[in-house]
Amino acid sequence: MAKIIIAEDEKDIRNLIVFTLQLDGHEVIATTNGEEALQKVISEKPDMILMDVRMPKMTGYEACEKIKTYQELKNIPLVFLSAKGQDKEIQTGLELGAVKYILKPFSPDELTTEVKQILDQTT
Repeated sequence: MAKIIIAEDEKDIRNLIVFTLQLDGHEVIATTNGEEALQKVISEKPDMILMDVRMPKMTGYEACEKIKTYQELKNIPLVFLSAKGQDKEIQTGLELGAVKYILKPFSPDELTTEVKQILDQTT
């Protein structure tokens, strides 16, 4: 199906996302911080990016800003995953170019549904 890069520093959450998306037939590339995610996005050119907001080395917001400066990457749908659900946080994520902001905790079914809807809109 789709090639998806995820950036999540919490191992249990990262493993759950990888398992859920692989079970749904996607190729998943997992990274542990924003800096690593940026490098993988540049080299892999995925169909979608799922990114935590709060991560070491580079936040999800910083990584998103950098990704959006590349002409060949700026249209890849990026979704923020965060436990921080304040309106200001969500607004910041969307202003930086995210197509969606999913609040943690989320169920595997919710994640696969959201991913499918976003991929359907961009293909």
